[in-house]
Amino acid sequence: MSNKKKFAVILSGCGVFDGAELHESIMTLYSIEKNNGTYEIFAPDIPQHHVVNHTTGKEMNENRNVLVEAARVARGNIKNLNDFDAKDFDAIIFPGGFGVAKNLSTFAFDGPDCKIDPAVEKVVREMAAQSKPIGALCIAPVLLARLLGDVELTIGQDETTASALEQMGAKHKKTSHGEVVVDKKKKTVTTPCYMLDANIVQIAEGAENAVKELIKLME
Repeated sequence: MSNKKKFAVILSGCGVFDGAELHESIMTLYSIEKNNGTYEIFAPDIPQHHVVNHTTGKEMNENRNVLVEAARVARGNIKNLNDFDAKDFDAIIFPGGFGVAKNLSTFAFDGPDCKIDPAVEKVVREMAAQSKPIGALCIAPVLLARLLGDVELTIGQDETTASALEQMGAKHKKTSHGEVVVDKKKKTVTTPCYMLDANIVQIAEGAENAVKELIKLME
């Protein structure tokens, strides 16, 4: 049991348009277990920016909480991100989804000038200070660009988003399905997932490749 690597998986809600992308989240959890790791799931206890009806794509007149929504993905086994302690984990990983750009940050609205949720910033900076690996899928690399600056990463091939990342000081590398970009100096691993037109098999491949590279960075 002691040789299992321990991951913190940080979610931004539940549902691609206003929270965490579910396929990416679940395939990340699956990949961690499959590669002899364990995980705990965290989310910040903050209001969602808004709630989107996923059948119509339209905004709904209701309020939801990121932690409460993310608990759906975690089957209730989740912790407040404020309770995270870097010494308890070997790596952290952020699945994507619009929740990253709307709840964990303001990237959806402010682009390169975005602000990052304080709990998210604290976690990323703690892990970086301890030279522990950080993974980010899909749009989640925006968090790393904003907080770590000069870091090599990928969000796939979208030129507008790539340009925003580079304005924040990051170096963007174009990638296709399942490909990962590893910055050995900053100890980050990124992969595009649904930033490309992908299917669930390709999402699983990207998530697993990211998890495997994070494990390599621990050694």
